[in-house]
Amino acid sequence: MSGNWKIAAVSIASIVLITVNLYLIEKKESKVERTVFVENWTKVKKDTITDTIQTNGVIKPVEEYDIYFDAKKNDFKKFLVKEGDSVTAGSSLFEYTATELDALKASLEAEKTAAEGERAGIEEYIGKLRSYQGTVTSEPEAAIDESVEKNLNIDITTSSSDLIKSNIEQEMYKQELEKNRLDEKVKMLDAKLSSIEEQSSAIVTTSEADGVVKNINKNLDNPIISIVSTNLAIEGYFSGEEMKKAEVGMTIKASSSDSKKALKGTIGRIHSYPAEEPSLKKDNRFPFQALIEPEGEETEPLLVGSKVNLTVITNEKAGVPSIPIEAVQYQKHPYIYKLTNKGHVDKHYITKGLKAEGKQEIIKGPSVGDVILLKPNVAVKNHSYFITPIQFEKVKARTYKKFTSREKVRYLLLGILEK
Repeated sequence: MSGNWKIAAVSIASIVLITVNLYLIEKKESKVERTVFVENWTKVKKDTITDTIQTNGVIKPVEEYDIYFDAKKNDFKKFLVKEGDSVTAGSSLFEYTATELDALKASLEAEKTAAEGERAGIEEYIGKLRSYQGTVTSEPEAAIDESVEKNLNIDITTSSSDLIKSNIEQEMYKQELEKNRLDEKVKMLDAKLSSIEEQSSAIVTTSEADGVVKNINKNLDNPIISIVSTNLAIEGYFSGEEMKKAEVGMTIKASSSDSKKALKGTIGRIHSYPAEEPSLKKDNRFPFQALIEPEGEETEPLLVGSKVNLTVITNEKAGVPSIPIEAVQYQKHPYIYKLTNKGHVDKHYITKGLKAEGKQEIIKGPSVGDVILLKPNVAVKNHSYFITPIQFEKVKARTYKKFTSREKVRYLLLGILEK
């Protein structure tokens, strides 16, 4: 009899339990009805988001210089270099004769005077840049020379001092390169003038820059000599979509199987016209050139023609609130679900920023450290209760033993009543 009583008692208790749960589930506005099972969640993190273009390129000389010869007015004598020879600015390339040496000498002297004048102007401009650079931090409102402000191409009144300094440094670097080019030109003109003075019957054409003789046209068709620079760059192509993001001055990183060390640099030139005539049958490709930053004499030499994998950093934000892209929901406006300390899933509209690498910057919305719901498997009602799976690896017996008897009963009752 006692056995039948126990069976009956268990059966009645089970029926009551099932009935109560069904009632709670079906009851309108029931907590059970609005409870979400949350299996995947994460926190808003402070992170760095980098948007990039991934493409390929090839190592090539930065520039190619073509040397021309006027066979109508001059008589060619001989070449003074061979293909593959290394030359420096002022190196002799070939000899020819001309009858109008005095006119040529006057022309070279005028060209030298113009180059020296241009160099002096650049030196004066660099001096203005240095002078203004020194006042950016100490005197933000300091007067600026009109030519400096125009060439910096930024709004001095609204730009930060760091941005102004960066633009000044870039402008000074560019002007120093131009000054070096003029120095080489003056050196080349001096060599020509010396050659004219020393030789009454023969004139020597010299190289305008350091480089390697790439080609010699022995038929005297122009260009008679082609010289490539020793400085190397990366050349490649951007697609039409990539062109919308790419700009001159952007930082690049590159790797090559021919070099153990990663290469760094900036985009130096982008052609706005496609490499091939536009056609409906072909995708447009826009040539670009990335300048490689020198890293000292210890760097292993690069091989012309080496293929590289190129990363162009189009945008980067450091230390910004970031969440996974899959956490963002859409219903006219983007929003996410935040898990509150009181056990609710609350909808929060957000203002999005940069999106890249599977991350989404939050300009306005939950703060760093807030817990948010990743893409849910079912529809979520705003301000629903949520439950999460027990993480047994975090349940420690020693932690349970620290509770007092009263705390144990309290938490047990809270668990039963909440459900």
